[in-house]
This record gives sequence, C-alpha cells and structure tokens, in this order.
Amino acid sequence: MSMTNKERLLAAASGQSVDRPPCICPGGMKNMVCVDAMDASGYYWPEAHSDAEQMAKLAMALGGGRGFENYGVPFDMTVEAEALGAVVYIGDKLTEPHVVESPMTDISQWATLPHIDFNKGRIKATIDAIKIIKSKADDYPIIGNLTGPFSVAGTMIEMAILLKEIRRHPDDVHGLMRHISGELAEFGQRMVDAGADLICLSEPSGTGEILGMRWFKDFSVQYINMVLDKIEGTRKIVHICGNMAPVYEALPDLHCDVFSFESKIAVSSIKPYLEGKAVMGNVSTHAIGTAPPERVERLSNNAIKTGIDILAPACGIPSTTPLENVQAMVMAAKGVSRSRDYNM
Repeated sequence: MSMTNKERLLAAASGQSVDRPPCICPGGMKNMVCVDAMDASGYYWPEAHSDAEQMAKLAMALGGGRGFENYGVPFDMTVEAEALGAVVYIGDKLTEPHVVESPMTDISQWATLPHIDFNKGRIKATIDAIKIIKSKADDYPIIGNLTGPFSVAGTMIEMAILLKEIRRHPDDVHGLMRHISGELAEFGQRMVDAGADLICLSEPSGTGEILGMRWFKDFSVQYINMVLDKIEGTRKIVHICGNMAPVYEALPDLHCDVFSFESKIAVSSIKPYLEGKAVMGNVSTHAIGTAPPERVERLSNNAIKTGIDILAPACGIPSTTPLENVQAMVMAAKGVSRSRDYNM
C-alpha cells in the first residue's frame, strides 16, 4: 500500500515497514537548498535566513515534488550561536552564514552567557517558518534542525581553546555544555510545538576523530542525549561528521531514532552498531554537487542496496547543486530509472 511522504519517513524512523525508502535532506548543517531552488521559488539567501515567510517558501521550494521529500529549517548552523551572543556574518546567495566573533575569550565566562530569547531574531523566524509550513497542510514532513551542543560550544569560544580547557578546566567546560544543552532542548521543543514532525541534531565538531572515545562519551554523547531527552513528541535524527570507527562502540548509547553519517563510512561497517536505529545517508555530497545525475542515481541505488533505511546526502549539499541531481536521488528511492519517463 502506498504511503504519504510523512507516513513513510515517520515509519522508517520508527523501524517499521515502508513501501520504499524515503529520500530527505533535513536542513540545518545538512543544508538542502541550492540556487536552482532559489530561482524556482523567487526567494533567496541571505534574506531567507531571517524572514519567516521567505524561509518557509524557500524550504518548500525543494519539496512539493521538485526535490527532497521533506521540508527543513533553518538552512545553516549559526542560529543558536547568534542567539547566545556570537556575531554572525549572514552570508550571500552562495555562502551560508558563519560566526565571525565568539562571545567568550575565557572558559570561565560561560556563566555570563544569556538565555535565548525565542521572541526575536532568527530563532523566532525559524519557529514562525515552521508554523507557516505547517499551515499548508500537505503530506511532506517538516524537520526542525539543531546544531550539536559541542559544535555550538566551539562557537562560544574558539575551538582550539575549548579543546585545551577540557584538560585544564573540565568543570567549566561541563558548565558551558549544560547551559548550551538546556537552550538547545528548549529550541527543539518549540520547533516541535510549532509543527515540526522530526528533529535533526547535527554535530560536526563533537566527533570521535576530534575527541577520542573518552571525551566523545563525556562531551558529545552525554550532551546530545541531554538535549534529545528533553524534547518530547517527535522522532529524532542525529548526524555526526568524520570517521566514526574509533567510537563505533559508543553509538548504541545515543538516544536517537535515526543515525546519519558521512559517505566515507561503509554502511556494512557501522550498521551492526546501530541496532534499533534507522540508518540514514550517505550519498556523497561532492558527487551530488558535481557529478552527472546518472552517477548520483547509481550512488543512491548502491546506498539502498547496502542497507540504508532513509536515503539522504551524507552532509549539506553545495548551493550550486543542480536540481536534477536532487531529483535523481528521489528517482532512485522511488525505484524509477532515469531511462524511463518520470514526472516529478
């Protein structure tokens, strides 16, 4: 029996049977917007990062039959950092926002960080955009995106300093992590309350490659779980960058329904450590951005054959990605060859 896009994704995230794999790109760090989508919608970066109506319309431009089978906001990983006091360059049509000035120079300053004001700025725009998308009442699932707590911490103070302070002043680092995790959990819950069907937390910095097993457990897994455990009423996706092999044995401890990872990781090597979790990914974003659509289709089919439950890019797609490459992924998920007629 055919399923709606929302039914399919929620079922896959729950470990239930589906008629075929969903094909999604969550948003946030795993950006799902390209210039082709901007041109198709008439809504553009950087304005769509700050205006709820434009954010909603741009998010919907890459769904609704044009591309991925979900909507997702925001489009970058600086929303939380900005709300906590970081200075952010908003970017341009091709470039995502990024932090240009951290609010802390010393780890002891963590106690001076503010609580997020959810009634202003890009935090409010994101929540309002979810409400706008929800009001359209179609069958595409909405994903609200969070930046991982360790990655946010690395924008509150320079990452090099943060890593040194784990050894020198671990209590202060834990204080910083607790503060950030509480704010992220509140943001996540507000996105769910606004209408998000799933939450995706992406952690590009709190990785096994950077932290090693002990610190990965203490400063990444512990605080990811602190965030996720406080968010109710939704399924949860976690994406962690880098080579996960050194910390495979810690992956069962993550309190998520779905785990996403990079293209350099073989599905066969990581899947035994993800029992009870849906496996998501892991099509090369370099290929999606630059390769012919036929190659993108082959890579997508291979991901499905090797055991991916939810087909998705391995990271955020480049803003220059051709829309036909996104469509090639969806075709593969639908089991439709590019050699046949296909109506998106």
